[in-house]
Amino acid sequence: MTKTVKIPGPDHPIDIAPAESRVVVIVDGKVIADSSSALVLREAAYPPVFYIPRADANMDALERTDHATYCPYKGDCSYYSITAGGERSKNAVWTYEAPYAAVASIANHLAFYPDRVDAIETHPLGSAAR
Repeated sequence: MTKTVKIPGPDHPIDIAPAESRVVVIVDGKVIADSSSALVLREAAYPPVFYIPRADANMDALERTDHATYCPYKGDCSYYSITAGGERSKNAVWTYEAPYAAVASIANHLAFYPDRVDAIETHPLGSAAR
């Protein structure tokens, strides 16, 4: 089966920029990710999404799942569950490991569903960890 590939444009814009804040993801009182190098992806009418470098996440707290989806603008998407969050945090994390060229900067980054974690906090850059 051939997958449709679409290029962002005026009808479906995608903008990726450095986040202007430090981003911290918390589950069950544990910091799962803490990054001053996150990206913010703004796509069409969807809410903005933070993409955090894998190097800034506790990958030992994540468990890869078999769940997979496809986005014609970004490519194949893989998922992780956050073990500390139990059933609520199943497939809570997504990643595009080989994203299409138009969004290549999100490679090696993770995104988190806000309703499957306790908090996605933003702090001024340079602020101390909580």
